[in-house]
Amino acid sequence: MRYRPLHHNNEFGRVYAKGKSYVDPALVLYVLKTRSKRTRVGLTATKKIGHAVQRNRARRVMKAAIDEHLDYNIGGYDLVFVARAQTPRLKSWQVSRAVARLFHKAGLPDKALAPDAPPPATRPPEGWAEGK
Repeated sequence: MRYRPLHHNNEFGRVYAKGKSYVDPALVLYVLKTRSKRTRVGLTATKKIGHAVQRNRARRVMKAAIDEHLDYNIGGYDLVFVARAQTPRLKSWQVSRAVARLFHKAGLPDKALAPDAPPPATRPPEGWAEGK
């Protein structure tokens, strides 16, 4: 099971209105604590991102990054990830790092940081420096 999705527009609207937002150049994360015991995730990529191919790529790399970092046993949260203009042009390891930064800002547990966690599937190329 990847994650439980948010389906309806009113669910997204509630998270936007009542949730807290965390911003990164690659993504925006909205977090709303709920009474439920389940964590639900919504992904959005608007037409500002580009045509369907770019929007689908943005959602695909966000899904991969979320799978690496989201532990589904964290309690009841509604999370909405919003792609930004540069998201479809980023490599998957760059989006994965953005998700890790957003989880840290939001105070959510990151399963990639657990001591028994497998190595990430998306890695930066050898010799890559953070400042470049």
